[in-house]
Amino acid sequence: MSTIGVIGGSALYDLEGLEIVERKKMKTPFGDPSAEVIIGRLSGKDVVFLPRHGHEHHLLPSEINYRANIFALKLLGVQRVISVAAVGSLKEDIKPLDVLLVDQFVDRTNQGRNMTFFGDGIVAHIPFAEPICEDLRETIYKANKEIDVKIHDGGTYLNMEGPAFSTRAESYLYKSWGMDVIGMTNVAEARLCREAGMCYATMAMITDYDCWYLGGEVSTVSVEMVMSNLRKNTEVAKAMLANTVKSMPLKCACTCATALKDAIMTSREAIPKKTLEKLGPIVKGFI
Repeated sequence: MSTIGVIGGSALYDLEGLEIVERKKMKTPFGDPSAEVIIGRLSGKDVVFLPRHGHEHHLLPSEINYRANIFALKLLGVQRVISVAAVGSLKEDIKPLDVLLVDQFVDRTNQGRNMTFFGDGIVAHIPFAEPICEDLRETIYKANKEIDVKIHDGGTYLNMEGPAFSTRAESYLYKSWGMDVIGMTNVAEARLCREAGMCYATMAMITDYDCWYLGGEVSTVSVEMVMSNLRKNTEVAKAMLANTVKSMPLKCACTCATALKDAIMTSREAIPKKTLEKLGPIVKGFI
């Protein structure tokens, strides 16, 4: 039976219904994760929960140690990761309090975040044309068809730098590109999960219209608006996660676990021993 990982976003710092078995402080070769992980059982399945911003939301998007977070989940046997993320909408029909199941990403960060486990004498190029595990995304969608919330099946997540929200000019630009939602965290997680051979899918919880929308009372993004909608979205996210975990197949049917097949370019003889030992849980079976 595979372990399911849940990464909580803004306002999701615990997982309702989770029978907690252990709270564990993890150590990784890449440093400490955002917080202690919560290990437990939900709907009869093993679940590991980690809040990406910390239990007290003390980490900026650019301060999150994404490598440590994903490596910690890998060490705990996680095979599938569901990310819950607060986002703004760039399309009028994707409304605040809706949910969008992402299927593509565009990265607009400044590359200051570490988004790969490789380097230090080892080179790998993973396939990333389809950055989301379609099997996992479909499981989430099918498990929540009856929920009383509008779920958009597919869409592109633009990953901005943050922590400030967009200028109006930026918002108009991203909208003109055909982007669907905008957030600050998920592309790093998706890349690292692919390298680690773990399925990854994003539940994007819509909090606002960014700042492009000039109609009604939601024409400007405010912290008050975002926080109010975050609280509402959190309850929806918890219900969706419970439904998804309950419906999760015992085995993965996708190819995410073999993403490193033929991706490592460096010969084993040339890889420094220290680097090989550090990446052992990820590269085992591929070198």
